[in-house]
Amino acid sequence: MLSFPAPRHPKAWGIRSVALALVGVAALSAARPAHAEDAPTTDTIGVSAAPLSADGTSPRSRFSYQMSPGQTLDDTYVVTNVGSTPQTYTVFATDAFNTDEGGYGLLETGVAPTDAGAWVDFGGHTSVSVALEPGASTEVPFHLDVPADAGPGDHAAGLVVSALADDGQVLVDRRVGTRLYVRVPGDLQPIMSIDGMSASYAPSLNPLDGETTVTFTVRNAGNVALAGRLKAEVRGLFGVGVSGVVESDVDEMLPGSTRTVTTTLSGVGQWVYLAPSVTLYPSIDDQALNPGPLRSVSRDTVLFVVPWALLLVILVGLLVWGWLRLRRRVDERRARAWVEYTEAEARRKAETERETASVGASGGTL
Repeated sequence: MLSFPAPRHPKAWGIRSVALALVGVAALSAARPAHAEDAPTTDTIGVSAAPLSADGTSPRSRFSYQMSPGQTLDDTYVVTNVGSTPQTYTVFATDAFNTDEGGYGLLETGVAPTDAGAWVDFGGHTSVSVALEPGASTEVPFHLDVPADAGPGDHAAGLVVSALADDGQVLVDRRVGTRLYVRVPGDLQPIMSIDGMSASYAPSLNPLDGETTVTFTVRNAGNVALAGRLKAEVRGLFGVGVSGVVESDVDEMLPGSTRTVTTTLSGVGQWVYLAPSVTLYPSIDDQALNPGPLRSVSRDTVLFVVPWALLLVILVGLLVWGWLRLRRRVDERRARAWVEYTEAEARRKAETERETASVGASGGTL
């Protein structure tokens, strides 16, 4: 059985949600538990769903519209039973949010949406049931009505196909969905920011090799759904690069969402002054509507890293050099003293010999 975990929505009073399929098409299957008295069964429950594509057009992986307040439209969702047993499915719309892991999540079945999910109806109803034989497909039309007071920007939701099945103990809700975006024109603000940046340094025995860890929060501060690419590096004095460049992707973030990112840069020497920096380049999905120019944003911080190991080596070197210099001076003083001593002894001996010679000469005269 392939199933999606139900992460907790931080803004939905503890309500769980399921992960929305990235491409809008997925199969969910589950084998019925075999009991000791029953023969094994291979019946599976599965469903796939996707937007209806007109002949000669590229398949859509999402519903994406630009609609003004008060505007309406109709579209179609195609649901297919890819399981091996007849099944009745429930199709409905609900609101979307970003999970803690950065995924695209939807509110739990039965929870009333309040944003774009509430703008969708199926013939005047909030949901519709479809019964399908194995391998059969059906087109599910729906109506989208943007309220007159809808604010500008991206409103995210999802169309969901739900299949309830008895796993032998409890009813299991297996769901698959497709993203739905409504872009309301007006004052569009495609803005991303980097907040709360901090950094730490982990030294190694090699003073020219260490790790700098940078943690920061990426925030979609505007009203347009944006993804992005991050570039992190460390610079030293005068802006000289002292590390390699580490790049990573930021999955699409809905307006108002935040995400904590941690990046580690290796091969950073203990250069006393370190300036880790991060640059974020916003982007949009290939099938998303163009919101206009996207501006990159940068943030940096400062670390002061004392190369204690290197300083210890330098200190030991200085001590050895000082001891050798002191020893040389002592040896030189001793050598000079010895020379002076030997010269003084030689002079004293010569003086003694002269005095002896002089006394001998005086005695011979008498």
